[in-house]
Order: sequence, then C-alpha cells, then structure tokens
Amino acid sequence: MRVAITGGTGFVGRHLADRLEDPVVISRRSGVPITDVDALADAFAGCDVVAHCAGINREIGEQTFERVHVEGTRAVVEAARRAGVQRIVMVSFLRARPDCGSPYHESKWAAEEIIRSSGTPHTILKSGMIYGPGDHMVDHVTKAVRTIPFFWTVGYRERTARPVPLDDVVDVLLAAIEGRIPDPTIAVMGADEVTLGEAIRRIARVAGRRPAYLPVPVWTIRVLAQLTEWLMVTPLVAKAQARMLAEGVSEAAPPAPEAPVGIRPSRPFSDESIRTALPEGRFTLADLRLAAPRRRR
Repeated sequence: MRVAITGGTGFVGRHLADRLEDPVVISRRSGVPITDVDALADAFAGCDVVAHCAGINREIGEQTFERVHVEGTRAVVEAARRAGVQRIVMVSFLRARPDCGSPYHESKWAAEEIIRSSGTPHTILKSGMIYGPGDHMVDHVTKAVRTIPFFWTVGYRERTARPVPLDDVVDVLLAAIEGRIPDPTIAVMGADEVTLGEAIRRIARVAGRRPAYLPVPVWTIRVLAQLTEWLMVTPLVAKAQARMLAEGVSEAAPPAPEAPVGIRPSRPFSDESIRTALPEGRFTLADLRLAAPRRRR
C-alpha cells in the first residue's frame, strides 16, 4: 500500500511519514501547491491512500484558512479522484463546526464536508489537543515559563482538555489508512481529562519551573493572541488557539464516536510523556518576526 501525505513536513505529517515505507510527501517545500489539482494528481499517481494532514492555525499572506483548508481540500479530493486513490484520511479539529464565529473552526468543518461529499471512502479524525516534539502546547508553555516568572490561565472558570500524544494520533492515522476504523468520522482524544490550568502546571513542573498563575478574562487572551500573531514567527498563542482555550478541548462538536477500543489513544498525560515533548531553551528576540530576516541571513 502506498500513501501520499499532504502537509508531509508538518507536525503530524512528518511523524506519520517516519512510520510508513516510501510515502509520497507533499508540502510547500516539495514544490506542490495544495491548490494545484494537476500537480497533486501527478503526485498521487500510484497511491492507494491520501493522508490529508495539511493545515494552518493562523493566516499569513496568501496562506488563509479558506485557501489552505477549503480550496486545498477541494483540490486534494479532485486530484485523488483523477489518480484513482481508494481512500482519504483527513486530520481535522475536535471542535470544527459551522456558524461558530471562528474562521479556523468553520474552514476545518467546510473541509470535512468536502471529504464527506466526495464519494471516496474516507475517515475524518477530529483530533483534540496534540502534544509531542515540536508541538504548540508543551513547546510553547515550556518556553513561556522559562522566559517569564508567571503564566496566565484562561478565564475564571476552568475549562478542560484531553491532551493526546502525537504517537497515539499517528497510531490512529495508521489504523484509518489500513481501513481498520469503521466509522467515517471519529473523535481522537487523550486518555486523561485535565483542566487547562492543571495541564499548564504539569508542564511547568516537568520543565523545572513553578511560576505564579494569574487567572485572567478570556478577552485578554484574545488580545495576547492578536499581539503574538503580529509580533512572533510562531505565536505564543494564535487566535484560533485562544478560542480553543476559551471553550475547552474535551468534547467533539458535533458529537462523534471515539475509535474502537484497542485503537483509541491510551497513553496518559504523565510526566514521562510530557518530558518527551520538552523543547530546548526559551523564547528569545530571535522568535520575533522583526528578527526573522536577520536570522535567515
């Protein structure tokens, strides 16, 4: 079985590629635009399955949610049809849904609907908060608590999440690629449900820090998200992530079943699993967008 991976150099895609034999890796780096149907069809030739992992969590220039998530998925579906691909597996977001006021959530939902109406056998993985080497969760919290002596928590009412290890997500992806998941749409969540404040405290403790915590209104996190999107190469928190933090990431919306027992994620959100995702260092001036040109030189 040959598998093509869109977003194959991204966070999930590159780890999936490591677990497959001779995958076709498709990304901006490979020179195949996600909206170019002809180029995608050529890349998909001879592939049995497409793992559609391409996605963004903030918009930069032409890389908009509409272009990457919606137009990109439409192109992937058409290219897969032309190339005779037998199955599409898509990584979406746990709470992707229509008419919720978040362009990220709504564009992910629109992409799901394109897959559902494609006529191609498929599995949509509505995944929760994924953590692992190079993530936007353990990585960012660790660097933040190493950089400043306090860390904010979201809102005065604690929300919950079920953090899911990257290895578990890849295990579910492989099961879907192999056709071992009967449901066309499933929720992918970790084994443990924790408050977001407790998740931050666990990560900080494993990172060797014990910062002070300050509960703040949700609107201040949204302001922080906008500022860090403007100022940072990879923002401390993106606007889409601020929305996730504000509503929690522990239930699928709309509701979706979990993967069958034996396939669904089972690793705990433990010190050991957090430690595998810890980054080196802290935030520095090099993380600012103004410094990026100097860093490239």
